[in-house]
Amino acid sequence: MARPARYAKGLAKREEILTTALDVIARTGYRRTSVRELAAAVGLSQAGLLHYFASKEELFAEILLKRDEVDLARSEPETPDRIQTLVSVVRHNADVPGLVQLYAQFSVEASHPDHPAHAAFVARYEEVRGMLVEEVAARQRAGTIPEGLDPARVATLLVAVSDGLQTQWMFDPDVDMAEHLDYLVGLLGLGPAPA
Repeated sequence: MARPARYAKGLAKREEILTTALDVIARTGYRRTSVRELAAAVGLSQAGLLHYFASKEELFAEILLKRDEVDLARSEPETPDRIQTLVSVVRHNADVPGLVQLYAQFSVEASHPDHPAHAAFVARYEEVRGMLVEEVAARQRAGTIPEGLDPARVATLLVAVSDGLQTQWMFDPDVDMAEHLDYLVGLLGLGPAPA
């Protein structure tokens, strides 16, 4: 009977680790954040923190998944429109440079099939593209955007552009990622969905 309580405590601690890590990395950057610092921030030793994750790579992959969850929850009340949600997330990314660095680094590293975060990134890209495909297709059915647009290609291009803008922004913080993405959305006739 004590086991479920321990399990719940473990889940709560894991959640605390991920939430705290988001704040720490957003403030100090991915390269300047060690597992030891993350552990100290939640009152654990490095070994204690890694007890909750199979590896350092899994920890950082889970941090990115938590980031997606938080970003989606923050953006959804703003707009149920998935394209504008993407723009909102990209806009918010300018406030969390450390998380953008972590995402950029891990997205490259995780492209190798043996990387512990590979499956998480594959699933993430499929999910994001899927949400965008649904949005484009729904607007086509409603007659608010041209039927000639291929929803899957549009979704892939929007993700590619948002990732590419983040990379450019890391080199030149004057690049307004959201403004450029908004511009592309306008060119494609994908502005905010009508109310």
